[in-house]
Amino acid sequence: MLTWIAGIVFLIVKLGFVLIFLLVLAAYLVWVERKFLARLQIRYGPNRAGKFGLLQPIADVIKMITKEDTVPADCDRVIFLLAPAVVVFTAFLMFAVIPFGADVTLWGRQIPLIISDLNIGLLYVFGLSSLGVYGVALGGWASNSKYSLLGGIRGAAQMISYELSLGLSLVPIVMLSRSFSLVDIVQAQESYPFILVQPVAFVIFMISAMAESKRIPFDLPEAENELGAGYHTEYSGIRFGLFFLGEYVHMQVLGALVAVLFLGGWRGPLLPGPLWLLVKIILVSLIMIWIRGTLPRLRYDQLMALGWKVLIPLALINIMVTGAAILF
Repeated sequence: MLTWIAGIVFLIVKLGFVLIFLLVLAAYLVWVERKFLARLQIRYGPNRAGKFGLLQPIADVIKMITKEDTVPADCDRVIFLLAPAVVVFTAFLMFAVIPFGADVTLWGRQIPLIISDLNIGLLYVFGLSSLGVYGVALGGWASNSKYSLLGGIRGAAQMISYELSLGLSLVPIVMLSRSFSLVDIVQAQESYPFILVQPVAFVIFMISAMAESKRIPFDLPEAENELGAGYHTEYSGIRFGLFFLGEYVHMQVLGALVAVLFLGGWRGPLLPGPLWLLVKIILVSLIMIWIRGTLPRLRYDQLMALGWKVLIPLALINIMVTGAAILF
């Protein structure tokens, strides 16, 4: 009985730690993005709230919470109010299978630095990433706005297109590690990270994951010059903040997946495992921010052509080449 209670307590502690970690990192990723983009564009960025603008994320949270939460007339009120929560919760739940490090011994007990090691962890992540688009599509549809509806439809079409190349890009990783468990995939990279033998899969995964997270140059569901703000045009206050939070948590999920699948996960010299994972997450996030500040937005036909005509055939060829290499 005591062992069962201790297991529940450890699980709750781990859940609380991961939740706080994600919220704080998401808040300061916004600060990092604003400062980094400002430097790329020869500007200062936020520099008023606290030294170097470090208190700006706190000021933004206070503004979001205190701002009026408006609901459009004739919208589907229940779906409109719940849609942002779908985006945030699916992004948070993906971290349940991300391994933060090897097991540690505490009070004579082995404590795994992971919430749940599922033997189908990769499929679990894909399932949740597919569910996340429901928040975008339903939020756009429930807003009773043509701009929001177009943004929601674009988000759904973009997810369908790039989910295929995203999944196909990881088939060689599963072939090499012989497992869908993210812990097993990290352990299979004990000798070398998979990015060294699967650079094509890495490039396809990065491009597809950025398209799924709707970041520039793939932010067609928002496209402010065409659709106002796309699927969240009618949102304000804390619900707009939830869409915003979901985007930055999704950035962290992408960084963690790249680290686990291609960069050896928590492995690295000198630093503890969780710190190495954090460094890799931040590195991938900085690359995404750099791409945002460098590349222009694609046209919608270019977006679809890239997914269907380039990435999917390339991923299929990579699967065949990897299978032949493993066989011979």
